[in-house]
Amino acid sequence: MNASAESQSSSLDGLKWLVVVALLAAGIGGNVYYDDQSLLYRVVGLVVIAVAAAFVAVQTVQGAAFWKLAKEARTEIRKVVWPTRQETTQTTLIVVAFVFVMALILWGLDTLLGWLVSLAIG
Repeated sequence: MNASAESQSSSLDGLKWLVVVALLAAGIGGNVYYDDQSLLYRVVGLVVIAVAAAFVAVQTVQGAAFWKLAKEARTEIRKVVWPTRQETTQTTLIVVAFVFVMALILWGLDTLLGWLVSLAIG
């Protein structure tokens, strides 16, 4: 019984994705057609159409899986231990110092090689 329910929902998924594409195409076409209208009205219309398209997309198997992934990613981001301001500042200063030292080394190497080539060429 579960297999028939999955096949029925997956057969309707194609139709739902078609509706999503149609909604997005209508939003883009409406934005072009109503080019003379205020930008605020066009943006509000596009947001409403995008929300409707997202709602229809979440009703599909792939959309539900994506929504689940997004919720799990948000949970994982909350678990991240972010560095303090002092740690960030110290790391940034170390990177800047390293880049400066490497720039001096490369400048010296370039100058030395340029001098050697000018001696060889004459």
